[in-house]
Amino acid sequence: MRGTQQAAKKHDVSVVLCGQAGQGVQTVEHLVTRILKAAGYHVFATKEYMSRVRGGANSTTIRVCGMRVAAPVSRMDILVPLNKGAVAHVAERLSPETVLVGEREVVGDDDVESQRFLAVPFTQIASDIGGKIYSNVVAVGAIAGLLGLDLDAVVAYVRRFFAKKTDDIVANNVKAVQAGYDAVGRLDVPDGLKLTFKPSPKVADEMLLSGAEAVGLGAIAGGCNFVSSYPMSPSTNVLTFLAQHGLEQGVLAEQAEDEIAAINMAIGAAYAGARALVTTSGGGFALMTEGVSLAGMLECPVVIHLAQRPGPATGLPTRTEQADLELALYAGHGEFPRILFAPGTLEQAFYLTQRAFNLADKYQVPAFILTDEYLIDSYYNFKGFDLSKTKAERHIVKTTRDYRRYKLTKNGISPRGIPGYGEGLVAVDSDEHDEEGHITEDLNVRVAMVDKRLAKGEALRKDVVRPELIGPKNYKRLVICWGSTYHIVQEALAEMGRTDTAMLHYSQVYPLHPSTADLIRKARRTVVVEGNATGQFRKLIRLHAGVDVDEALVKYDGLGFTVEDVVEGLTEIISR
Repeated sequence: MRGTQQAAKKHDVSVVLCGQAGQGVQTVEHLVTRILKAAGYHVFATKEYMSRVRGGANSTTIRVCGMRVAAPVSRMDILVPLNKGAVAHVAERLSPETVLVGEREVVGDDDVESQRFLAVPFTQIASDIGGKIYSNVVAVGAIAGLLGLDLDAVVAYVRRFFAKKTDDIVANNVKAVQAGYDAVGRLDVPDGLKLTFKPSPKVADEMLLSGAEAVGLGAIAGGCNFVSSYPMSPSTNVLTFLAQHGLEQGVLAEQAEDEIAAINMAIGAAYAGARALVTTSGGGFALMTEGVSLAGMLECPVVIHLAQRPGPATGLPTRTEQADLELALYAGHGEFPRILFAPGTLEQAFYLTQRAFNLADKYQVPAFILTDEYLIDSYYNFKGFDLSKTKAERHIVKTTRDYRRYKLTKNGISPRGIPGYGEGLVAVDSDEHDEEGHITEDLNVRVAMVDKRLAKGEALRKDVVRPELIGPKNYKRLVICWGSTYHIVQEALAEMGRTDTAMLHYSQVYPLHPSTADLIRKARRTVVVEGNATGQFRKLIRLHAGVDVDEALVKYDGLGFTVEDVVEGLTEIISR
């Protein structure tokens, strides 16, 4: 571990903040990441937190790097504990190289003796300035000092961040960040913490987005003009983003009274011609399943963002998991086609959400965006989006007097009209219906309508996203992953340095791309990496591609994979 840590610090430093809810950990995270990016350094941040408004133990991991980075590590180069118990909360991640920065009474005598410790009295410094409330900004200054950042630039950003506050508050926060910086400057700081890699001025101009923001922007790019939701972690961040920023883009955001109402609102909006989005998480989506069936019967285009978290029931409401794949795949009674996307990067979250609206509209089916708490709450810098690749495609026709909403067609796609656009009647019904949309008990019509709906499943295979193969083309071993593990598995394999192993990432998990079977059969040994207990994607591959994946590396403790998790797990599997 020691050698790995020292090697890693040549190109990146991992800073971990840990404290109670309400202590301003998010403020520290926000300030540090933005200050680093403004200075030209690549950053990545992710968090884990308890389901509490106050108290508990929450931590944020920030990686600052001389190259692009987008994956979490277990390694802690710097740990800043803000309350008693914080060190114990992340004890499994401690190593002899970890430097603890903070108050002796918070860290504890045992950890002071066993770890490299830098005493910075956050509370006392803050109290001398104006109150304990400034302790978190003192911590920002201490971190900036440890990393060797330019103090003037740090102060300038703090001024901008608090600019809307009173002059006294701005002045006190400036004093706090300066005091934290100076406090570290008076200490004997261990070698290897200051950033030795060169910053890039171009980084300062790049985007720094969370997964929730990427999904929200993708929805706007997809022409979304209606979103309904009942708040539920971790999906709520998408709702709040669209509520805050969507109005200027013509997005109506509706907080429904419950999840059943939310999906029915979206279906009603889509019937009227809106590009509708529902955002929810596992327990909320479970209530929506009848609505999913309704969308299937009405052939109503609706996009469902399902941010996964551990279940069953309430489970771990603020943690992460990839265990709702089968829920999304089989939700709803009856048989009807659907599309399931699972973005692995922020860029994919944007483009695939935009694509979901187009395909839902084209094929008149529910389209899912499967994320998870890890992806939604993580963020990193990147160059931005190519908007020339995005176009809201609309497939609504102007109706005539003889219009038939469910006209039988070879590919199953009937012309979609909306009320008031043309002369025709747009009749829909949750019961089985004929071509005009009227209820029927004719069993021959029933068969024809089922066949029509299922035919769309065959048609939409033409638009399936091909899985991304990274690594050698002539691989002997193949590591398969889906969704948010993209960057984690990619970095783990790069660290392992195996020239015989490739990574295959799926950003669309249903329907599967037809190349799946051939790509898997080509390998002598295959492993799937996924965040659930039963290997849900492994089972899906067996069922729909007709091939078996040899091994599964799974995790289901509520925390996402780290690079070290994957390296250790794959090394063990390969050595068998």
